[in-house]
Amino acid sequence: MAVLQATFISKSEKYTLLGASDSVENLDLTPFYILLKKKTYFQRKMIKIDFELKPNDLKGLLEKFWQLSGEKIEAIERDYPQDKGSPVFTVNGKYDTRGWTEWTQGFQFGSSILQFDATGEERFLASGKERTLKLMAPHISHTGVHDHGFNNVSTYGNLLRLMVEGKIPFNEWEKNFYELALKISGAVQASRWTPIKDGGYIYSFNGPHSLFVDTIRTVRILMLSHSLGHVLQQENDVRVNLLVRGLQHAKATADYSVFYGAGRDSYDLWGRTAHESVFNTNDGNFRCPNAQQGYTGFSTWTRGLAWAMCGFAEELEYIDGLSDENLGAYGSRKDIEAFMLKAAQATCDFYIEHTPVDGVPYWDTGAPNLHRLGDYLSRAADPYNAFEPVDSSAAAIGAQGLLRLGKLFQQRGDQEKGTKYWQAGLTVLRTLLQEPYLSTNPNHQGILLHSIYHQPNGWDNVPSGRKIACEESSMWGDYHARELALYVTRVISDEPYYTFFNCLS
Repeated sequence: MAVLQATFISKSEKYTLLGASDSVENLDLTPFYILLKKKTYFQRKMIKIDFELKPNDLKGLLEKFWQLSGEKIEAIERDYPQDKGSPVFTVNGKYDTRGWTEWTQGFQFGSSILQFDATGEERFLASGKERTLKLMAPHISHTGVHDHGFNNVSTYGNLLRLMVEGKIPFNEWEKNFYELALKISGAVQASRWTPIKDGGYIYSFNGPHSLFVDTIRTVRILMLSHSLGHVLQQENDVRVNLLVRGLQHAKATADYSVFYGAGRDSYDLWGRTAHESVFNTNDGNFRCPNAQQGYTGFSTWTRGLAWAMCGFAEELEYIDGLSDENLGAYGSRKDIEAFMLKAAQATCDFYIEHTPVDGVPYWDTGAPNLHRLGDYLSRAADPYNAFEPVDSSAAAIGAQGLLRLGKLFQQRGDQEKGTKYWQAGLTVLRTLLQEPYLSTNPNHQGILLHSIYHQPNGWDNVPSGRKIACEESSMWGDYHARELALYVTRVISDEPYYTFFNCLS
């Protein structure tokens, strides 16, 4: 006898199935759906996907978002002392810095550029260009971080994209300037390289032994540099193909940072991720999963999961436009797409199943006090609970991955999967465009509330009267909320589909 609890979903009705027995034929338990012989679907506790939601339904919420977003950007420009360092997260609603690495400055200036893209307000373009020129040069040549795809694609890449798309006037020298920045940045990023037995990876700021799942979203800087005709030139003039190196990094991330329920360890679930993968640099062997910002190496830090969701999905979009000859320097298109699609689908599936019904996850799926919240997956996330924080920034990043993967499946003719992921992404976005996640307080500088930076280190502010970190924003959360909003805004306006590689002419 099969006994289960699930929610029936169709276009016309929703109800809860409390039990099923031998009378239910061909019961196929998958991680996400119970598929019956008559093609009826029962959804287990997870994101409550709204299959009726359309991008146009969010138009009013997006207009309000962009109005508030502009006000927040101007408040930061007016009040934040830029000589203090890059703004990282808010403390009692005001942006502050945190000395770890300078990985958020590109998100600050990139936010102004996205604001212009969405609204056409020239003052934001002028600010983004001026500050990129004045302050971003050190990020191009920064040899000590794995964050080039965050800082430099968000600034130089977005400015180049706007020019290629015709949204700002064409200027040959200005275009060359943006392209040169992206070329050099990609080569510098690629030089942080650890070889392993079956390839290699861009190592994190922790050192050559460390592969971060985050970097799957920054590796796009190598792809852009390659597509702009650049190479990394090493000792004895050895020329390194940046596409090959980027794909090797993606393969290492897919193999070691993402789990597939294949029994790698006792906690191996389809789609879970490890923040850090640790290698023996003497012989190139993988040693263990680990966590820096997550709870453990055997649980899933949800922002790391979201980086993988978004990173693999957008890299799939990128390689779609490459020739077989170009990809052949690494291997076959079939093999490349296979490992990327498997990683993208697995991580998106894990997110859907292990996130509360409204689409906003808690900061780690193994957080030690989640059990004190009871059946937390069956109701909306509670950012004001007394035990564990949520992370809205993971939702903003992950939703973009869901939308991109859904779009990809739809283009390839798989409407069932495409609809599932696309609608899940829209469902998450709708949650983020409303309170308690949308910041409507004019005295708060952030746009997306309830973001978490480093729960294990205790870096996040716990407001007076609260027991956990909440009510604060982060620069990466705000940027990715804007990027997600821009993605759907452009869909509604029937503008060119938004990708990082739209900057390639």
